[in-house]
Amino acid sequence: MHKVTAGVSNRHLHVSQEDLENLFGEGYELTPVKDLGQPGQYAAEETVTLKGPKGTIDRVRVLGPIRSKTQVELSRTDSFVLGINPPVRDSGDIEGSEGLTLIGPKGEVELEKGVILAKRHIHLHTSDAEKMDLQDKDLVKVDIEGERGVLFKEVLVRVKDSYAAEFHIDTDEANAAGVKNGDQVTIIKD
Repeated sequence: MHKVTAGVSNRHLHVSQEDLENLFGEGYELTPVKDLGQPGQYAAEETVTLKGPKGTIDRVRVLGPIRSKTQVELSRTDSFVLGINPPVRDSGDIEGSEGLTLIGPKGEVELEKGVILAKRHIHLHTSDAEKMDLQDKDLVKVDIEGERGVLFKEVLVRVKDSYAAEFHIDTDEANAAGVKNGDQVTIIKD
């Protein structure tokens, strides 16, 4: 059995440079305010409003650094508020996904695609994955102990030299299992 730290992912978006400039102005750069669990990743000061066919969600945090394509990651509860039905996907897999409107202080962006519910996953550095005998794209289970203990199935393993060991779930999953940032969880290999 191997333990890793949990990271609870609230609604957020990753933006392309073009969309960042459409939302915040020409030549705009993100302002980092807090480092995240993955090296080089950070929460930015910037926020946007998400607008769907049914409703809006204000102050949705932008995460950096800039990406090649804009992607919005929500919980299922958020999708109900917005009136959309995004698919559960691995980060970056946005083909055929939902769209919505992003509203920033300087403009709006109409996303035709890019809204997903992030598939629960574990980031592992290659050395950690070797110790656990796991490879990129493996599926494992994660055991959450406690008063609301849960066994998560179909947890995607993502392996890269730049990753730090961390289990990522969205706020709906975390609330159901009573998990918070920094909790230790157990990986169960099939």
